[in-house]
Amino acid sequence: MDTNNISEIFEKMGGSFLTPANKLAKKLENTQAIFLDWDGVFNSGEKGVEFPSSYNEIDSLGINLLRFALYRISNKVPFIGIITDQVNESAFQLAKREHFDAVYFTFKYTREAVQHVNEQFNIKPSQIMFVMDDVLDVSAADLVGTSFLVRRSASPLFEMYVRDNELVDYITANTGNRNAVREICELVMGLLGKYNEVIEARLKFDNAYEEYTEYRDKIESRFYHKIDRKIIETII
Repeated sequence: MDTNNISEIFEKMGGSFLTPANKLAKKLENTQAIFLDWDGVFNSGEKGVEFPSSYNEIDSLGINLLRFALYRISNKVPFIGIITDQVNESAFQLAKREHFDAVYFTFKYTREAVQHVNEQFNIKPSQIMFVMDDVLDVSAADLVGTSFLVRRSASPLFEMYVRDNELVDYITANTGNRNAVREICELVMGLLGKYNEVIEARLKFDNAYEEYTEYRDKIESRFYHKIDRKIIETII
């Protein structure tokens, strides 16, 4: 399936390409890391004592499949990072279970976390694919290689600002609580020409997928938070 077919499928669903699909596909070839905001991306953004911030298994599987797709390209398990401005037990649990590389919590500005990934893990910002949803994430949008905005119908002026200033490459059809993360993962796999290959390998649990899971499962998640403007690693 070529990029024109993929573009048509996702646009018909309601997605918007600010960067043409063929050019976005080329930019994505350089991806070595996926960095995701949490609230509003994995969920609706609602919070409260009796309403914990959560995630969906549909999105979790999408990330794992995309991670495998990128592994097939570079023969290296790509970095996965989460950023949240809260002490977020759901994010910690998902990261540990899926062997994500890092969680940045109590961070208000994503840009600081992106810069730390560069310094700590030797990953250039241009190699990062970034998924965002709101104003505080924009500071990192001009640093990274590719960026994706999770839409929200309540923010039409913000979306217009993002469009007018061409701050992201793609705006999702779905919202955070309607599996926008999975939408992005499927789109990227399709643009990279890896979707069928990944699905078939996963269904067969072939040697390549088994090798990937062995490498992935050796990764131990690291957790960072800010104290007095300093980024500190902590044990969760």
